[in-house]
Amino acid sequence: MLLARSLTVHAADLDTVEQRALPCLPCHGKAGRAGPDGYYPRIAGKPAQYLLNQLINFRDGRRWFPMMNYLTERQPDAYLAELAEYFSSQKLPYDSVSAAGVPESTLARGKVLAKDGDEAADLPACSACHGDNLLGALPAVPGLLGVSRSYLDAQLAAWRTDLRHAKAPDCMATLAKRMTPADIEAVTAWLATQAVPEGMGPQESVSSPPPVECEKLK
Repeated sequence: MLLARSLTVHAADLDTVEQRALPCLPCHGKAGRAGPDGYYPRIAGKPAQYLLNQLINFRDGRRWFPMMNYLTERQPDAYLAELAEYFSSQKLPYDSVSAAGVPESTLARGKVLAKDGDEAADLPACSACHGDNLLGALPAVPGLLGVSRSYLDAQLAAWRTDLRHAKAPDCMATLAKRMTPADIEAVTAWLATQAVPEGMGPQESVSSPPPVECEKLK
């Protein structure tokens, strides 16, 4: 009888956001800090509105990854918003990174694209939208540092080939299609090899509007 009482679990104890988040952890890592293979991205500390937007995109078919589509397909906005807020609140240290093996010329070109853009190619700097520190901007722009190169490459490829979509105006799809393969290689290499300063996160907002407005990218 004592054993039976000690094993009693109340339904309310299981219906917590921590319990709801458990299916996310095998891929996205403990508390959402990123999967061990580098492909599954870090979701800890990302802006909550960005995370919610992506969960809705998976649910509504604008993004395609079978497990994510399955997990979100029947969930209401409020449920997804609770998950987004939970993972956004997880403030965890970032793993160390190394630029070993990446040519200096590749890193130099990547830095230019990330920080200054390329006016001749009609490419604004990544920092114009993703924040001066490239760690995102509130309420809904994700950070680009602390993300693996394989994930960045995969997402740019998905936008270029129309496998990933956002609500119009889909700025990233337009910009990704303007980038050459060499520029994608350069910018993802540079972004993936930059250390994330401790204690830094998304900005309250970007300091200036992007040099190319989204409405003009349609």
